[in-house]
Amino acid sequence: MLSAISNVAHSQTVAPTDSSPQKQAQPKSQSSTTSSSTDTVQLSSAAQAALAAIKEAQETPAQTAKEASGGDPQARRLLAREAAAKAVAK
Repeated sequence: MLSAISNVAHSQTVAPTDSSPQKQAQPKSQSSTTSSSTDTVQLSSAAQAALAAIKEAQETPAQTAKEASGGDPQARRLLAREAAAKAVAK
């Protein structure tokens, strides 16, 4: 089962920018012990398709028209489908 992560908080550590001469003589041993790790995530093709469908569903009509004029076949199909639906509704 897929579930989307809606809120992700990124925290950053900011060092104080005090330029007084007394604080510049701090030992450098702390920076050598700091390490960062990164996680990698690989989405399956089904998850990638679901993500693409969500992004397309949230797209504005102006963005769809722009993509269709740029040659995006999926946007062209969507515009054709919407035009057909409007013709049937009249």
